[in-house]
Amino acid sequence: MTTRPLLFDSPFLLGFDHTRTLIERAAKAATESYPPYNVEALDDGGVRISLAVAGFAPEQIEVQVEGRQLTVAGRRGDGSDAVEKAYLHRGIAARGFIRAFVLADGMVVSGATLQHGLLHIDLSRPEPERLIQKIPIRTAE
Repeated sequence: MTTRPLLFDSPFLLGFDHTRTLIERAAKAATESYPPYNVEALDDGGVRISLAVAGFAPEQIEVQVEGRQLTVAGRRGDGSDAVEKAYLHRGIAARGFIRAFVLADGMVVSGATLQHGLLHIDLSRPEPERLIQKIPIRTAE
């Protein structure tokens, strides 16, 4: 039996199951190493993720957001239409990949650009609409 610290299993922290799941998902994603990537803060408060995807064409890469998870997948062709090559050295990975990032509430993908073998995914956090709600007061009768 393995024991691990259960950060959100306190009886005083109610309704944090989703947060625990997000932390576990982020920890799993951190162990993946391909493709390499950078995350940079932008001047406007946004974030840019840059993934090294040399050799992938735009139609071989899919970027999607489901819930609060950003997933980037690269799929190589099956190679059946290509002539088999005899490599003396093969150091460029030719495998597909799936890389996932957990997004904070309010983060949105503003665009993705493939340039010089790097896939840049820009994220922003638009200012939330300020909602003022007036609550009517009823009388108890």
